[in-house]
Amino acid sequence: ARYPLYAEIAERERVLLGLRGGTKKGTAFIAAAASEEELPDADDNIPEIAFAGRSNVGKSSLINALTLSAAARSSDVPGKTQALNFYDVSGRLRIIDMPGYGFAFAAPDRVDAWNRLMDKYLTGRKTLKRVYVVIDARHGLKAPDREMLAFLSRYGNVAYQVVLNKTDLVKPADLARRAFLIREELRLAKRARSTVFMASTSTGAGLQEFG
Repeated sequence: ARYPLYAEIAERERVLLGLRGGTKKGTAFIAAAASEEELPDADDNIPEIAFAGRSNVGKSSLINALTLSAAARSSDVPGKTQALNFYDVSGRLRIIDMPGYGFAFAAPDRVDAWNRLMDKYLTGRKTLKRVYVVIDARHGLKAPDREMLAFLSRYGNVAYQVVLNKTDLVKPADLARRAFLIREELRLAKRARSTVFMASTSTGAGLQEFG
């Protein structure tokens, strides 16, 4: 199996992912928005969750692992995600893959446009229900991560949560220390969830605990 540490998938998750049988819906790409005008219409009946993080932290791979699909466009090239990419999960949920902040390979005008778009989406989208900030477990929080967390705390309207990704590349003691430090930083932050998820898309570790 691709994710050997997965436990048995519960019935509720099987239905959501389109794995129950019959006509499989699963996860599908539906839109890419590089500007506010390109944002797809929100559906009041379909909640949205967004994944944010620095370039090359593995957001797209994490989305694919969580949805048991290959819908999200992952790449080894930092900054490959250059729009808000919307994915539909069986008509019940939308997942949004946001451009990596840092933008090492983007022109300044494009960076400004992305920032305006992300600000608008994160503060004004009524159907947005949760933001996951994905952090490279090898490095912990960096300055751009803290800026994003501060932005979500000050201006955001929804709960947000940190995900330490690539945990298979970190020694357990270092991982525990980084998770503890992040929890301490977020302890008094508005709308921050205290639980720090730890995941590996290479092994599947931690993905069952997501929620």
